[in-house]
Amino acid sequence: MDQPTVGILHPGSMGAAVAACAATNAAAVLWCETGRSTATAARAARFGLAPVAQLTELLDRSDIVISLCPPAGAEDLARDVAEHNFAGVYVEANAINPERAQRIAALLEPGATVVDGGVVGSPPVAGKTSTLYLSGPAAATERIEALFAGTAVQTAVLGTEIGKASALKLAYASFQKTSRVLVALAVGMAREHGVDQELIEVASKRTDSYLSEPQYVTKTAARAWRWGPELEEAADALAAAGLPPEMLRAAASTLARWHEVKDDGELTLTDALDRLAQP
Repeated sequence: MDQPTVGILHPGSMGAAVAACAATNAAAVLWCETGRSTATAARAARFGLAPVAQLTELLDRSDIVISLCPPAGAEDLARDVAEHNFAGVYVEANAINPERAQRIAALLEPGATVVDGGVVGSPPVAGKTSTLYLSGPAAATERIEALFAGTAVQTAVLGTEIGKASALKLAYASFQKTSRVLVALAVGMAREHGVDQELIEVASKRTDSYLSEPQYVTKTAARAWRWGPELEEAADALAAAGLPPEMLRAAASTLARWHEVKDDGELTLTDALDRLAQP
């Protein structure tokens, strides 16, 4: 297969690093410098990306376009691309929900072929790797796999349905990023009372991730009747320390959906999740 020309929209910290990996198997990797900051220009130059003056030129020359921008701008960017009648492969790799990914596909098709993508991991620099999960038409996902073959961006195809890659990305991000906010709240509360080092010592005794132990959900559901009020107490403690309590109050509200299964030792994971989905 001939080496494709790739366009990156836009070279932020993740986008530039991913684009640099694509350059391994591409004829060229382009970016549009119009309206971008000097910091973006410096980053693009550092990663060896080729500047073009206008989006039209980038789209006319590119066989594959990768969209990696702040989530809020994903659809506006796709509309700009659609207005130029782009006819190549468009990789929608932003952290957006599956419904938005499907809307973007509808905007760009049938002219372009849309691949849903989700990047998990740190920017692939300095020995780090990331995984680009893909879903969409098989021929198009195969082209993206070939583009990143042998690079620090690993690829994994989840199927042909647009939205699957976005769903996986957000499902993981919902835990990964929220858990770090919870760390900040927990340490902040402990620090207010001078026990932050003791908290870290307690936590260091357990290194596994609850995300890899979904069976623990049933135990959580069975204990929700007392864990919810406990979190409300913790939320009050956060508020008293001048820290935001809303996240813990939201968690308590979620636990309230399991109040009817108090201490149910026979609850299955399926039952627990079904109850969580019921208002």
